[in-house]
Amino acid sequence: MNNKIVVFGGGTGQSVLLSGLKMFPLDITAIVSVSDDGKSTGKLRKEFNVPAVGDIRRVLVSLSETEEIIEKLINYRFKTTSDLDGHTVGNILLTALTDISGNLSSGIKQVGKVLNLKGKVLPLTDDNVTLMAEMEDGTIIEGESSITAYGKTINRVFYKEKPQINDEVIKSIKESDAIILSMGSIYTSIIPNLLCKKIVNAIDKSDAKIIYVCNMMTQPGETEDFRVSDHINLLNSYLGEKKIDVVITNSQKVNKKTQKIYETLEQKDLVVFDKENIKIQVVNKPLLKIENNTIRHDSVKLGLEIMNIIAK
Repeated sequence: MNNKIVVFGGGTGQSVLLSGLKMFPLDITAIVSVSDDGKSTGKLRKEFNVPAVGDIRRVLVSLSETEEIIEKLINYRFKTTSDLDGHTVGNILLTALTDISGNLSSGIKQVGKVLNLKGKVLPLTDDNVTLMAEMEDGTIIEGESSITAYGKTINRVFYKEKPQINDEVIKSIKESDAIILSMGSIYTSIIPNLLCKKIVNAIDKSDAKIIYVCNMMTQPGETEDFRVSDHINLLNSYLGEKKIDVVITNSQKVNKKTQKIYETLEQKDLVVFDKENIKIQVVNKPLLKIENNTIRHDSVKLGLEIMNIIAK
């Protein structure tokens, strides 16, 4: 029987991770935070009062085992002078199916049938939730995109409304053999999954090993000057009794040209691996993939390392 894993996240990081994990004999459940309010997703949320669908779309495509043309269709973004400008076909499809079937979870199941998913995709909640943050200067910021754009250190994040967590999410956590916190925006993609007591209690009651895939780059507005240990400590502060058991980090060097591009254009630095401050198991392996000067994890190598950890 395949090991049951739960992958928490949202955004590009989670979809990169899942595209590698689907190649291995695993029973995958992806739990996606739904508080994004930028671009196409933000417009659809305001207009149709639905949870964020953009990250859900990315995750569905990453777990899909259908023809490439269908994936291209789901990700197709309109470039026009009409109201369709900036919207993707997948976001519109998910919004329509949410309306037809009554909630986002049911809408995802319908799209999943078409995409032939290798795994299950669950929104954290079917509610239209708003992420809030208290900044170091005491200011309260409303909305995920505004939090990162504010440019000050974040003290804590919380929800404006109390989300109703999906029962299936809790069930998947309790039955899991491993819980993976994916790389990605730590305050606005990963931690939003850990803000509810129900989730933290379910993690505490599970027998799962908690694995964290650490980001390779810092993120402006969220993790400036963060080392690996800072990422671990921050996530542990939102977890309950059970803390992170294993952290996966990249040992591969980034060429100076690519590093310079990130530092100057995106104000992002490489996350420093401060081994001396880390008291848990570390898997430090070459996991880098650079395409067109874009730094990414190699999803297949990463999936293999996670398989090795689970097997042990």
